[in-house]
Amino acid sequence: MVCTGMLASMTKIRFRLVAVLALLAVVLAAASPAQAAEEKKQAAKHGTKHAAKKKAKPAAAEPSAPPTPTAQRLGESGAWSAYMAGDSAGRVCYLVGRPEKSEPAGAGRKPPMAMVTHRPSENVDNVVSFVEGYPLKDDSDVALAVGNKKFELFTKEDSAWARTADLDKSIVAALAKGRRAVVKGQPQKGSATIDVYPLAGFPKALALIDKACGIKR
Repeated sequence: MVCTGMLASMTKIRFRLVAVLALLAVVLAAASPAQAAEEKKQAAKHGTKHAAKKKAKPAAAEPSAPPTPTAQRLGESGAWSAYMAGDSAGRVCYLVGRPEKSEPAGAGRKPPMAMVTHRPSENVDNVVSFVEGYPLKDDSDVALAVGNKKFELFTKEDSAWARTADLDKSIVAALAKGRRAVVKGQPQKGSATIDVYPLAGFPKALALIDKACGIKR
């Protein structure tokens, strides 16, 4: 009984992980001109070949997946932008947030971001993820604090995720009511990073993707 439950749980986690990783290509495509310029700078530093390889990594999680459709911007509020992609049969809605402060300053990493994703055609919603912009330490957790609520997220490569759908919903509820989210990650080498996300615009961006994907609260 225990083994079967654990296996079912891990299968769900893997399913959700692959589903959301597929969206990263859309986020990069829909990034602001400033974001694109920053990525170009990093590509020049590390060599075009190497940068292109790293950028393509998320898509490699599901080699047989069809190309992700172009994203439509639904709107933005504060540090948060809302997007929708696909038609009604396979619609994906997600929001992307940027931190207002990151430490240590000048750390060699890609710009971090937070995401919440809905995929209603697959009965997947409120999937929370944080892209840290560097390879996270193996078997480490990322610590998320929203006010007095604390959450531990599991890690894979450069990203962190909630372990269950219920935890996803709890985190989204906390983000919608909070003022700031503080995310602490541990790279494979070097000091831990701390990102502070302002949450003033989060509820409005969340409402936009809820409406676009028919999510009721």
